[in-house]
Amino acid sequence: MIQEFLIADFRIRITHPGLLERLGHFGRALRLFEVEADPEKEVILSLGEEESSEPDFGAYTLLDSFDFSEVEARCEFRVRDEEYLFTMDHPSGVIWFLKSLSRPEVKSNLKSYPDCAEFASLMRFGLWMMFGVAITPRKAIAIHSSTIRCGEKAALFLGESGTGKSTHTRLWREHIAGAVLLNDDSPIIRIKEGKALVYGSPWSGKTPCYKQEQWPISGFVRLSQAPHNRITPLKGIRAIGALLPSCPPAFAYDNLLQDAICCTLSEMLSLAPVFHLECLPDQAAAELSYATLWKE
Repeated sequence: MIQEFLIADFRIRITHPGLLERLGHFGRALRLFEVEADPEKEVILSLGEEESSEPDFGAYTLLDSFDFSEVEARCEFRVRDEEYLFTMDHPSGVIWFLKSLSRPEVKSNLKSYPDCAEFASLMRFGLWMMFGVAITPRKAIAIHSSTIRCGEKAALFLGESGTGKSTHTRLWREHIAGAVLLNDDSPIIRIKEGKALVYGSPWSGKTPCYKQEQWPISGFVRLSQAPHNRITPLKGIRAIGALLPSCPPAFAYDNLLQDAICCTLSEMLSLAPVFHLECLPDQAAAELSYATLWKE
């Protein structure tokens, strides 16, 4: 059985039987992006059922290692000749994904990986990493943000964990007429046909908001907590600096992926403004960002 999904107008294919059922809530989120399979359409990511031989981990250069906070797993991101290896070492075993930039196929040990309660979380994160590898050279980035759509455009609110992104977008929904949440964790931004667009995705953190929608970007806003509400436009290197920390952190250690991200962000700056909002968690902050981003 072939299943295809359209995320940010990129098509991914899964031929692994029964995989979505093993993914629980994430599988249900993915189904909202399912489209009719079409062998004539380009696929950027293909996850099959065939057994893959384990790669020689030591033959790949280690780019980054970190803990996956959602479950007990140690992650490593490696590269060799534009082929990216992502491993997640969990008490149930090591799950791995291997993706070359020149081919859509993702090799993995999913077929032999044992069932465990955390499998869906591991798979969700692994697929997010492989999707990110595939789209980054194509002027698209999975960016950490809480994103609001209002009318015919959308705004992305960025910041470190705990800075109030979800709080700010909640205040929009409470006080700005027509404001709705597009995604609360990892929407996809993309430059397509000369336009800066943001797309919903099946990755939305702890907030179940999975929408197969796309909207022009009205602007990006970097948030920081303050005893006042003040918004400042950012230009050039300051604007890039406001956006980069919200891009996939592991990709920063690879020249090819990081260069692609910087090129995409630089082009984004000519299409959508960037601001820094120092703010309180109040209605006035939401009204200030709305008045700035939605002014005619």
